[in-house]
Amino acid sequence: MAGTCPAVALETGPEITPETDETNGDGTVLSQWDSGARPHRHIQIARLVALEIIIVLAISFGRSGVSSILAIIERLTRDVPLAEQTTRMNPSIVPDRPWLDLSYQLFYFILPTAEVLLVLYLLYLAYGQARSLIGFNLAQPWKDLGLGVAICAGIGIPGLGFYFLARYLGINTEVTPANLSAHWWTIPVLICAAIVAGVSEEVIMVGYLFTRLRTLNWAPVAVLITSAVIRGSYHLYQGFGGFLGNLVMGLAFGLIYLKTKRVLPLVITHTLIDIFAFVGYALLAPYLSDFL
Repeated sequence: MAGTCPAVALETGPEITPETDETNGDGTVLSQWDSGARPHRHIQIARLVALEIIIVLAISFGRSGVSSILAIIERLTRDVPLAEQTTRMNPSIVPDRPWLDLSYQLFYFILPTAEVLLVLYLLYLAYGQARSLIGFNLAQPWKDLGLGVAICAGIGIPGLGFYFLARYLGINTEVTPANLSAHWWTIPVLICAAIVAGVSEEVIMVGYLFTRLRTLNWAPVAVLITSAVIRGSYHLYQGFGGFLGNLVMGLAFGLIYLKTKRVLPLVITHTLIDIFAFVGYALLAPYLSDFL
């Protein structure tokens, strides 16, 4: 029931506590943990939490991970080497009808937005709070912004270098981050795509998943590795470079979250990286085609 459970303490791991007490026949209070009260109540709650996590992943990034695994299998079984293949992100759907193309682009933002709202709702039901619980609020906007920009510089530049290394080693496709037709709304849509990606990935894969797995008393290192592996898996469609790069980024983001208990700096970092990739590519690709 909302409001009945305290906020999660990530350092020690939140415990699953009974929601109500029962009474004996003589009117004395009998805790659900006492012998004779509902046995295995905590196990039942843990199973429900685990089921909730599975469902959330099944409709969000777990599903994307399975889709990416199938995609990399399909790519590896082509006659063309992986390094000679291209991954096109943010494509136009109907480039000859701009108004319909824009409608499609906006439509694709609905599902990830709904997924974020869903996990925030589930966190609220479980703990009586959601955005403040995972640090997805404006309690310290300038500090979060500064940290987000610093992480972007520390991860974004090495990440670009790793992409070129993966291309050189032949373990990644050529990734073209922006493939929309040129219209007045192209840049705003790419910025919105970056924001949606940053919010959905960090709120779900870090804020929500870390909180719920720690509620199940998973060790921090197990939570960290699980989240990072899932993050890497749903980037496999780009190649093994995409998997490894995002695995490392997931580990870094997870460590930062465990330290700060705030997901907003990670959202800012992710959004900035994607804006630079999407908008930067859209603006510079015509002039750098030979280099890229």
